[in-house]
Amino acid sequence: MFSFKSTLTTAAIILMSITVVHATPAPTKTIAQSSEHVSPLLNGQYVPESTQVTTVSGDKVTLKTILNNKKTILFFYRGGWCPFCNTQMGQLKKIEPQLKKLGFQLIGVSTDNEQNLQKSIGKHQLNYQLLADFDSRLSQAFGLAFFTSQSVTDRYVKAMNLQNPLQKNTAGEKRLVLPAPAIYVVDSKGLVQFNYVNPNYKVRLHESLLLQAAKLVK
Repeated sequence: MFSFKSTLTTAAIILMSITVVHATPAPTKTIAQSSEHVSPLLNGQYVPESTQVTTVSGDKVTLKTILNNKKTILFFYRGGWCPFCNTQMGQLKKIEPQLKKLGFQLIGVSTDNEQNLQKSIGKHQLNYQLLADFDSRLSQAFGLAFFTSQSVTDRYVKAMNLQNPLQKNTAGEKRLVLPAPAIYVVDSKGLVQFNYVNPNYKVRLHESLLLQAAKLVK
């Protein structure tokens, strides 16, 4: 179970404990019943490299192939239809040159399909890579996936014309699955060195704190 009230102060405190002491494998994750109950991958755990994702060209590859033994900033967002996600993509674009100087590649993951990812890349003129997690398998493997409520499912599917497959919750009800917005700083071995996860999709990690976290990864 995960409960997190996010503030910049909290994030700053987390940065102080970025050093990993013990590396542990990630446990198998399930889809949470709500955003407040996600159980995200933690610092000191390895990312689920065998999980498949889809590139903007439609190729299905493993996360390991995408990471390619490189230091990576991996961020999960809901989709190009989310205004808060679009703002975040722009903020990350601004600091991408600094991240590259630190040896990092920047990769975004959302529930968009590859066609909508291409639209986001064109709209924001992005140089970094976006991945399609249309069926939420990667966000589930990271412990970020959750079932939306019936009202949110109905509203989002209708208003945004979302085509994502609805999945059954424990009550057998078909719901839309989304990721809790998150950022992971991963070293070249696939080990999580820093993470920021917030059930409140309106609050995102400030780019200056992300840069500080990246600078601490050797």
